Amino acid sequence: MDITERIDALRCEMKRAGIDIYIVPSADFHQSEYVGGYFKSREFITGFTGSAGTAVITAEKAGLWTDGRYFIQAEKELASAPVTLFRSGEPGVDTIGKFLEKELPSGGVIGFDGRTTGVNEGRSYADTAEKKGGRIEYASDLIGEIWADRPELPDRQVFSLGVEYAGESAAGKLARVRGKMKEYGAGIHLLSSLDDIAWLLNLRGGDVAYCPVFLSYLLLYEDCGILFADEEKFPRHIREELEHNRIRLRPYDSIYSAVSSLPQESRLLIDPDRLNYTLYQSIPKSVDIIRKQNPEILMKCIKNDVEIKNIRNAHIKDAVAHTRFMRWLKTAALSAENDAAETAQGRRLMDPYHADEAVTEISASKKLEQFRSMQDGYLMASFAPISAFAEHGAIVHYSADKESDAVLSYGKMLLTDTGGHYWEGSTDITRTVALGEIPQKEKEDFTLVARAMLRLMNTVFLHGCSGANLDCIAREVFWKERVNFNHGTGHGVGYLLSIHEPPVGFRWKESGTPAPVLEKNMVVTDEPGIYIEGSHGVRLENELLVCTDESNGYGQFMRFEPLTFVPLDLDAILPEKMTAEEREMLNVYHKAVYEKISPYLDGEERAWLAGYTRPV
Repeated sequence: MDITERIDALRCEMKRAGIDIYIVPSADFHQSEYVGGYFKSREFITGFTGSAGTAVITAEKAGLWTDGRYFIQAEKELASAPVTLFRSGEPGVDTIGKFLEKELPSGGVIGFDGRTTGVNEGRSYADTAEKKGGRIEYASDLIGEIWADRPELPDRQVFSLGVEYAGESAAGKLARVRGKMKEYGAGIHLLSSLDDIAWLLNLRGGDVAYCPVFLSYLLLYEDCGILFADEEKFPRHIREELEHNRIRLRPYDSIYSAVSSLPQESRLLIDPDRLNYTLYQSIPKSVDIIRKQNPEILMKCIKNDVEIKNIRNAHIKDAVAHTRFMRWLKTAALSAENDAAETAQGRRLMDPYHADEAVTEISASKKLEQFRSMQDGYLMASFAPISAFAEHGAIVHYSADKESDAVLSYGKMLLTDTGGHYWEGSTDITRTVALGEIPQKEKEDFTLVARAMLRLMNTVFLHGCSGANLDCIAREVFWKERVNFNHGTGHGVGYLLSIHEPPVGFRWKESGTPAPVLEKNMVVTDEPGIYIEGSHGVRLENELLVCTDESNGYGQFMRFEPLTFVPLDLDAILPEKMTAEEREMLNVYHKAVYEKISPYLDGEERAWLAGYTRPV
């Protein structure tokens, strides 16, 4: 079925079920950002492949709401579908709530699968229906009724993360969390967020692409726990580890009956932002619910010293791979220039190692993956790679496919946003590379982005600041030029977990969960960008470690330490557009890049790196 046929089939199911409006979110049963194939219902019904968005279907209308990262992508992917794009947060654009208020008839029914809908969203839908004298129907997986070839639930094996990587035993983490439970007066803690469970138990899995977690729920008591997951995924030694920590395994789907059978007058700790609506509704009315942010969240955001040591090592390995990739690209661009000096513009890049093969977005991405795979301890990509040439760089979360896979040519830029999972941690890096001589406008934009990134990376601030306080340091140079970028400036990074680890980040607009105070040993990205539709995009991203600085009568000062050590392309920078202080920031950074990475390179590679880290 094409998208039109799928929507028509859904409307037939809606009519049969007596549902007037049906909502299809992006999440799985655990409110995860990235989901496995089984849970890609919103993509199935709209054709939009981005990681964030919500579809709303009525008898006559179909809409998709997504944020600024995906506006260009969604517009392209929805072009042939009977789905209207609603650009969330833009002036004059209805929110989903406003749309529901307008479209729901009196006495109407709003339907959704409560297992894939968050507590707060479900409650807001219920409030809207009540205002119209209607109701909600949250036990309906109507997409499942029409998705004939839906993928199966994943069954990858679970593996353990030793203390040499985690830096703390599962027993130690369980004790810390139980300490918080006691502080909150809770006897039971319900967890459904996959990254929190994986972190707490020092376990990892393969149920979600690029995010090494496993489908599970956890009921944690004062002296024991029940892990709801597919037992077949757990090797014997891991089952023994769980038993040692008094954690019992029970079938994955039995969580709902377990929650509905909680003892009367229990005191249950939940995080409404990380729990699905159906599970929330399963809690007996007699249970005293304590609504707090999961204590695991900030615990895992603040890395321990062992994790930090490992993360630094992972970034060195990643930088070696990425530096070799950048040199490979530059070699291909130089060959294109030399082969056709007078007609270089538009000349295709050929693989330096395979002269008869043209370099494309996908083949370039595979080459970077190959360089990473040569590093000891490399496991997998940490997210779906972005390899965006020329105008594709203006699509913030562009993903090349067979149809869009552009051949790289001389005189334009390639933007790559990629990362790797290593035993020592996870990496996320964006670099934009000039493939030969590029236009002046593209150099100006590149320089603007580089200035913003460097300024934020070199910020000194008082303890107590959050990423919301500091975001404008990067944006100031944009705002002075009366331009902006429509995404956050940075996000937290997990340790062999989700590459987007909330709630840490840099953002000038606060979300429902305020950005926390930046604490020592938090890891956050620094990634401003500029996107010129139909022409080009530039984004540069380093990971930063939050560190303590001087303490004096004014308070505790803090600073950032860069974790990423890959050159910023000097072929694209206009030093005359930078202040003297900014040029010094660049030179200091490049000096550190050479000092840290050159020992792992051969003679030719070191000479090349010396050229691309020279002072300006």
